[in-house]
Amino acid sequence: MDNYLDSFREMISLRGLTTHTLKNYCTYIRAYLDYLSSVLRKLPEDVSWDELRVYIRWLKRSRNLSDRTVNCAISQLRFFTLYVLHKPWDDTQLPMRKFDEYLPFVPSKEEVSILIDAMPDLKQKAMVSLMYSSGLRIGEVCHLRYEDIERKNMRIHIRHGKNRSDRYAILSKRALDILTSYWFAFGRPRGWLFPKQTCPDKPIDTFYLSRHIHAVERSLGWEERITCHSLRHAFGTHLYEDGTDLLTIKALLGHKSLNSTTIYVHLASNGTHTAISPFDRMEGVSHE
Repeated sequence: MDNYLDSFREMISLRGLTTHTLKNYCTYIRAYLDYLSSVLRKLPEDVSWDELRVYIRWLKRSRNLSDRTVNCAISQLRFFTLYVLHKPWDDTQLPMRKFDEYLPFVPSKEEVSILIDAMPDLKQKAMVSLMYSSGLRIGEVCHLRYEDIERKNMRIHIRHGKNRSDRYAILSKRALDILTSYWFAFGRPRGWLFPKQTCPDKPIDTFYLSRHIHAVERSLGWEERITCHSLRHAFGTHLYEDGTDLLTIKALLGHKSLNSTTIYVHLASNGTHTAISPFDRMEGVSHE
């Protein structure tokens, strides 16, 4: 089965997908190939649609996967079938699953301020400040370089974001002050702004910050609800609450579609719940 996995990796590389995407895609294809070897004892090209459906049900049950994650596995199977096996794919044989969508938790402005003030380490404080003040993804913060911070123009150059496109993000004066203090205290890094401690030639790992955020939450007596992405959502939500239009927020966050940005209408404290029902407006209406 190794030959199939090698071919899969090659086709992903030919499409120019990122290393991160390659790793994610291989996760469930590797599980699928293991399943074929140990359970079905079949080659991939000999698997029927019925057997594929059984596999998806087994995968969801055995790994307790969400419907959204199951859809990712189906997408990977589709890619594998089309580009490795060179066989047609029929969406009616293995449809995508419906899934529930939930609004993410967004800390208030006060909670963000308390969190940042409580961060005990300048590196962690600088990273959290940048995520909130500029709406950056954790991966974008980790991959910042010294030259990306444009102090003269008060903006941050984000290189190859999630949608593989560059953009400029806001550089907050307060965040810059914290970042400057960090820079002097941590050896004035000129390459990666947040280098990996054990290997300065590489950027810090994306999982570095989460445990420190949760540690601060525990010290404050809070539930562990804030994630790195919560701070990005807080940036978008608080901008909308302060009157910034959605198109500007879309550009600052680097969203590909405005649909991704409209979530902040629902999350904002002055969003949809401030609308007055037409039924309440009828009070006192004359029916003569």
